[in-house]
Amino acid sequence: MSLVLRGVDFGPVWAASGSMGWFGEGYWYHDYVPGLSWKGCTFVSKTTTLHAREGNMPFYDKEIINRKIHRFRPIERFPKCVIVKPWKGVVLNSVGLSGPGTEALFETGEWQKRKDPFFLSFMSVAPDPLQRVYEAESYADLLNGHADSFNAPFGLQVNLSCPNTGHDTSEIAKEACDILEAFQPLRPEIPIVPKLNVLYPGEALKQIESYCDAICVSNTIPWGKRPKDINWLDLFPRPDDGISYEAEPYYYNIPDSPLKHLGGGGLSGAPLLPLVAEWVREARGHGIDLPINAGGGILKPSDVDVLAKAGADSVFLGSIAILRGWRLARTIRRAHKLLGGSR
Repeated sequence: MSLVLRGVDFGPVWAASGSMGWFGEGYWYHDYVPGLSWKGCTFVSKTTTLHAREGNMPFYDKEIINRKIHRFRPIERFPKCVIVKPWKGVVLNSVGLSGPGTEALFETGEWQKRKDPFFLSFMSVAPDPLQRVYEAESYADLLNGHADSFNAPFGLQVNLSCPNTGHDTSEIAKEACDILEAFQPLRPEIPIVPKLNVLYPGEALKQIESYCDAICVSNTIPWGKRPKDINWLDLFPRPDDGISYEAEPYYYNIPDSPLKHLGGGGLSGAPLLPLVAEWVREARGHGIDLPINAGGGILKPSDVDVLAKAGADSVFLGSIAILRGWRLARTIRRAHKLLGGSR
């Protein structure tokens, strides 16, 4: 079946934005986990903002590794804004869209060198709605100015749901039509794909479907959301304070986030899979025929089947690289077999 947008085959399995770095270079630990190979997976860049943004993950402007210059790599090998719990199958992060800004990334020329179809990713993070739309328009102008220098066809993933920017993502989601409108001059040459999370109401998709070519779901879940579906207390127990919390249902006992000082963070991993499957089924029930690229909680090959049966056209992989990297290659192969990838 393989997801074809605007005549371009983007394949049945994509990387989650940022999971392969800015330019597909990956991260240091990718070299040390047997089976951790992104071969057969469509590259999606880390989400950039229009202007440089400090965020919570400091990075090198450039770093020389094996005599090669690498641009904008994280300084910390184990970033303090990321908490990994392999035994629980979850990652909590509050990276905060750290980055050098759009123009600096274009100036490296790295995206322009790519030869296979891929996606760029962008998010507006200005403090008010009008400024966010202006940022989107400015990014679209920059992208349009550089588009002719790209060797490979590419799409644009419009991030409307990152919880780590200090914004109320439900408010940004309400602005979806206005933000997506800013990218319409790029079509039909460049496919537009908004990235949502499962908090975005399925019935609202009808309002945005004419502005995009596909939908990507789900981004991370903001800390404390969907407490009846995500047992936050079990994933991140409180310190032993001598108080018993057993008398109340667990969903009333949402602990403070270990990344509270960085805004709380967003959750990836196993708890998302059933929520994403439910969201895709509901979207199809609302009559949404747009292609859906679904991911979240895929930690083994058979998890691809769950989202395919729910109605997803393709899947994306992210936290599996951190939590179950040795299964990544097999899971990509499963996606190609099940969803009919041609690459």
